[in-house]
Amino acid sequence: MMKCYENAAAALAGITFDGMSVMAGGFGLCGIPENAIAALRDSGAKDLTAISNNAGVDGFGLGMLLESGQIRKMISSYVGENKLFETLYLSGDLELEFNPQGTLAERIRAGGAGIAGFYTKTGVGTLVAEGKEHKEFNGETHVLETGLVADLALVHAWKGDREGNLVFRRTARNFNPIMATAGRTTVAEVEELVDVGTLDPDQVHTPGIFVHRIFQARGLEKRIEKRTVRSRS
Repeated sequence: MMKCYENAAAALAGITFDGMSVMAGGFGLCGIPENAIAALRDSGAKDLTAISNNAGVDGFGLGMLLESGQIRKMISSYVGENKLFETLYLSGDLELEFNPQGTLAERIRAGGAGIAGFYTKTGVGTLVAEGKEHKEFNGETHVLETGLVADLALVHAWKGDREGNLVFRRTARNFNPIMATAGRTTVAEVEELVDVGTLDPDQVHTPGIFVHRIFQARGLEKRIEKRTVRSRS
């Protein structure tokens, strides 16, 4: 099966549709699939459910899909750096399913492993646990969380070969590897696309069996988040 594509638009051709669920890797702005997100915006697919640790920032990352009105629901953990997100949510134009960060990661990992659900103490007694099944283990209350699987997973890796084997670098090895396992279709953008046999098998983080399409990213901005809390001297 041919996995390599010329660019993000070609890699997403024919696999996006209205109402789909999409996982987007990254932590803050680190390791987000920049090219793939832009191509998803250009595809015009709408009413999306986006599963991501955060919602990017205004005008960048998933923030672009919020600007274009393509996201209907976010399943997220941290959304504090996107002013448009706040506006859309408070106005009722965006649905939010909020998760503790570790719970979100485990929901995705469980989905990729074929685990329907798991119990955790995290969130018990808070809004997060409302409407969910509770069960006692060893005298302590736990809440049932379900595994997450998406129609499409978009991930960013440092290196990948033509069979889809991926290597992630440093902080970019965050939500990307688990999301790669939890997509019904997984598209990987890589900074360097190499021939099969080039990668050290012991260094591969995601085996190619999980990756359906791959392309080499171009023109990456690799933005970082900056927070100023006082005037600089």
